[in-house]
Amino acid sequence: MVLIGDKEYFKGIGEIKYEGRESDNPLAFKFYNPEQVVAGKTMREHFKFAMAYWHTLCGTGGDPFGPGTKAFPWSTATDPLVAAKEKADAAFEFVTKMGFDYYCFHDFDLVDEAGTLAESEKRVQQTVAYLKEKMNASGVKLLWGTANLFSNPRYMNGAASNPNFDVVAHAGAQVKIALDATMELGGENYVFWGGREGYMSLLNTNMKLEQDNIGRFMRMARDYARKNGFKGSFFIEPKPMEPSKHQYDFDSATSINFIREQGLENDFKLNIEVNHATLAQHTFQHELQVAADAGMLGSIDANRGDYQNGWDTDQFPNNFLETAEAMLVFLKAGGLQGGGVNFDAKTRRNSTDLEDIFLAHIGGADTFARGLLIADAVMQKSPYEDLLSKRYASFTSGKGADFVNNKLDLETLAKIGMEKGEPQTISGKQELFENILNQYI
Repeated sequence: MVLIGDKEYFKGIGEIKYEGRESDNPLAFKFYNPEQVVAGKTMREHFKFAMAYWHTLCGTGGDPFGPGTKAFPWSTATDPLVAAKEKADAAFEFVTKMGFDYYCFHDFDLVDEAGTLAESEKRVQQTVAYLKEKMNASGVKLLWGTANLFSNPRYMNGAASNPNFDVVAHAGAQVKIALDATMELGGENYVFWGGREGYMSLLNTNMKLEQDNIGRFMRMARDYARKNGFKGSFFIEPKPMEPSKHQYDFDSATSINFIREQGLENDFKLNIEVNHATLAQHTFQHELQVAADAGMLGSIDANRGDYQNGWDTDQFPNNFLETAEAMLVFLKAGGLQGGGVNFDAKTRRNSTDLEDIFLAHIGGADTFARGLLIADAVMQKSPYEDLLSKRYASFTSGKGADFVNNKLDLETLAKIGMEKGEPQTISGKQELFENILNQYI
């Protein structure tokens, strides 16, 4: 069902349909077939594709070297509540035309922040009431909500990690408002991204206190939400730096250690972003694997970086080789735990047509769908799984199995090593694994 408000913003664009690889229609999916079953689930169920409110509706193309290049027709009203309703109309028109089931937001993506917390809360509540009407009419759901605790100058030294308690308290009030909005809208999850939860210099930083304060803050938020009936997961979204020199949620491994250290492991998982993995000098698939191995693969922010640029460019995904490798991790982990695939990506500064927003999301969805199809074919039709198992076969029987089952001590292990002598050289067959993946692309 396509939901259009009082005016149609994306004129001339109808509902985006699956037409298959041979279609030459740019406004059609070539690989993303929502109802196609892959590995026991439909693509719709696997991905739970979501639109990012901030980039899609608020990102006008500005960068450090110049202002925005895009004049959105839903950004003309001077009254913040009128503007918020127009933006919501555009949001639901876009999501329903795309055929996606979800969206995500920061609190002040929905409506402009006011001069006081009390007035901001009123604005958010009124906007939420309107969003609820749109959701009921369309069936579109909220994947997750979050609070923007990084843009306002008050957060220049962090939010929950701020050395000034008054700022921490202000951040707490803002998170409560965002949590209330998320719960009112039936949000399935809630995200913390520590955009400035880090340091610029250790000379003026008490790192332990700052990280412990973040933990206290998150436990308070969890307890409040649980007390008020929230059943979903909380996600931490790792990023190594930018805007801070070093952020406390540096990567998956760092964030998992923080979650466990702060006693949050029963409620928190990770929301992995592709571009953030790149900035941490990791691959996307590495970050997914670390999260999956810890049982914390919660959700995905789908985008990519530019390998020649050292910052967060948030481009739409189009590398299906990379995505196919990631989908191997995805499938072997049994998919995501509560989350979905949110297109935290923006069209380029010089892509100024409204149609470009559709083209970008179509390409992103097709990239993930194609990656899923490739990964499933590799697992079902190729010798990939057998080859991987054989590589570790020495741990499935005999002394290797004893080692895995903690039945050996160091003296026994050393004795085995001395009796065996120089081990046989066994090839890792990396090129064969790469060739198998390429064969199914």
